[in-house]
Amino acid sequence: MADLRAFPGLRYDPARVGDLGRVVSPPYDVIPEEQLDDYRGRSPWNVVRLIRPGSDYQSAARLLEAWQREQVLRRDPPSMYLHEVRFEGRRRRDLVAALRLQPYSDRVVLPHELTHRGPKEDRLALMRATGAALEPLWFLYEGAGTALPRLLEAAVETRPAAEFEFPSGEQHRLWVIEAPEWHRQVAGALAAMPVLIADGHHRYETTLAFSEELDGGPDAASRFTPAVLTDLDDPGLLVLPTHRLLRTGVAVTGGEEVGSMDEMLKALDGRVAAGVYGGGRFQVLELEGEVPVVELHRQVVDNILGRKSAEENLYYTRDPAEAVRNVDAGRAVSAFFLPRPDLAVVLRQARAGMTFPQKTTYFHPKPPSGMVFHTLDADRSL
Repeated sequence: MADLRAFPGLRYDPARVGDLGRVVSPPYDVIPEEQLDDYRGRSPWNVVRLIRPGSDYQSAARLLEAWQREQVLRRDPPSMYLHEVRFEGRRRRDLVAALRLQPYSDRVVLPHELTHRGPKEDRLALMRATGAALEPLWFLYEGAGTALPRLLEAAVETRPAAEFEFPSGEQHRLWVIEAPEWHRQVAGALAAMPVLIADGHHRYETTLAFSEELDGGPDAASRFTPAVLTDLDDPGLLVLPTHRLLRTGVAVTGGEEVGSMDEMLKALDGRVAAGVYGGGRFQVLELEGEVPVVELHRQVVDNILGRKSAEENLYYTRDPAEAVRNVDAGRAVSAFFLPRPDLAVVLRQARAGMTFPQKTTYFHPKPPSGMVFHTLDADRSL
């Protein structure tokens, strides 16, 4: 099902740029505007100059071309990559390779969140200018019972090509694997399964649209996206909830009152329920169904908003204390809190065709942008 291949990635040359922790950044959509100057100041080659050029997309294209010409970026032989991150006493390993772009209707790449138009227009303009996928997309797969755990374990017995810290407290290692037989075995193990988009729904749809614009041959590099793939059973795969704030509407009543935010959050564990804060009161709402975020929107949020746009009247935070402060400051009428998503349920429902509300999942930590780039060449095959 999933068509995974080695690709000749572009990578920073440490001999030119020095510490790779100075040139990587978080993904483009989680960098606050006020932090962009800090990242630009870290290095003249920091990746934000490519992924966050404002509306000057041609400046990113010129930089990408210049960095290749000046050998700041060097092209690898056809490779797959292995990324390892250590954080908060955990360790996660991610496979990095080229994944064939396929429409959702093929049921090979499974989405689980709705998308909005604006971010797709921005990323499409950047792709048209640069002809490149500058950030990998993140996918999940079910590796249990396959050869993949053994293959990844064997790969880390060799010396990594790069090691860096970013941000403080997160240790990263990257292996470049050129062995065709290893590629064949990895691709064969993944060929039997679909993959779930973990992060990058907007960018997946954008890259697919751009690929169809280019209309390359069936094996053209432009038919593939760089992909970070993580095993659902990886003990370092950490998924967090994203809480919702409602700008307008009526107060929610009828829940079980609790005395504090911490008590409310603890009460959500293992339940199909949501927390609510408004008017100085914390409540726990029991919900009918299987997926708390879906039922919160269906049973509560949609009823409050009626015909009003959720995109215009909802905003999000991963920090529950920040949500409470925003309500107390009058920036929101109510805050809604969710338990950690159950990934097995998300995958099962995604296979059945269910699409979840935006920001159903937040995977942490996100792979840094800038580890490897993929040029979407319609005249080059993988």
